[in-house]
Amino acid sequence: MRILHVFRTPVGGLFRHVRDLARGQSEAGHQIGVLCDSSTGGETAEELLKGISGYCALGINRMPISRQPAAGDLSGIYRTFSEVRRLRPDIIHCHGAKGGLYGRIAARMLGIPSVYTPHGGSLNYDWTSASGAAFLATERALRHVGTGLHFVCRYERDAYATKIGLGRSPHRVIHNGLWPEEIATVTPVAGAPDILFIGDMRLIKGVDVLIEALALLNRTRRTTACLVGDGPDLQGFRSLSESLGLAQLVSFPGRMPASEGLSRGQLLVLPSRSESFPYMVIEACAARVPVLASDVGGIGEALDPPSLFPAENVEALAQRIDQALANPEAEAQVAAGYQKRVSKSFSASGMVAGLLGFYKELGASRDSRPHPFTMD
Repeated sequence: MRILHVFRTPVGGLFRHVRDLARGQSEAGHQIGVLCDSSTGGETAEELLKGISGYCALGINRMPISRQPAAGDLSGIYRTFSEVRRLRPDIIHCHGAKGGLYGRIAARMLGIPSVYTPHGGSLNYDWTSASGAAFLATERALRHVGTGLHFVCRYERDAYATKIGLGRSPHRVIHNGLWPEEIATVTPVAGAPDILFIGDMRLIKGVDVLIEALALLNRTRRTTACLVGDGPDLQGFRSLSESLGLAQLVSFPGRMPASEGLSRGQLLVLPSRSESFPYMVIEACAARVPVLASDVGGIGEALDPPSLFPAENVEALAQRIDQALANPEAEAQVAAGYQKRVSKSFSASGMVAGLLGFYKELGASRDSRPHPFTMD
């Protein structure tokens, strides 16, 4: 098959998912291409895209794609249509809200199948706000434009069913997974801080909640932290840390690969306000790093209740961190169990195979249907 992945930003968990699919699908003998935004991600995006170039026989194609709805979306859809017609894929896999908008419309116009994976996206909004209603109304309008739906966790499927409606669209829940070489214990560096966070520096990730919990903890015990990542709210988090007297206790080293970042602390804390099924959870489990996370999205599909805490609850988070730091042996034992679980149940090869099977069910096989493009 010729498979084109359409999405907006080439950084973060969504792009990690695309990179895994590009690798696995290419290694299975398929021709892969990507189409994504040219204006975000900077040097990090360039390096990540370079890393998958060997898997992308159809090339890495970039064009401007705005995050918010804009007049430029009309030209973006037309440019996507033109790129799809040039690349002649058998199926378009659309990721995230903008990828879903551009890719599904282009696929419908050209008469080829498409799969849409929300990755949270518009599902993080509610109908009660004006912006949320706009995003969700767009999703509902596109519901019958695509051919099939893929969800990275049961939570995402259920949220889509509630807010948008599944209708008669074929759909599958296929969790994110890791490669065998990623199932490897990571040991903290000498003098590593107590607490570690890795992720985008955005309010939705709850970094401010973690900082406030650290301030509360430091009233009774000295607690240090390393907050790894970059994003639009980084400076605000720095300022909050300083205003709470944590300047000497909290470091912000910037963005780095998870394999490197996971050695920067003793206990990983992920205090997100909203999530789908974040890679960082299973990456920490695979590395045997003790982890606590807010009970949002599909995180509970990987972690057990004792490792979860209520989102946006500073006091509950501080208490749970205090308990974990007081009982490192117990947390290490739990982490060992999670490593075995990830090795058994969350594999990248299983994810790739599941999606390739779904593509074929939707008619993407070049041998099973008339193809809309005239091939050379």
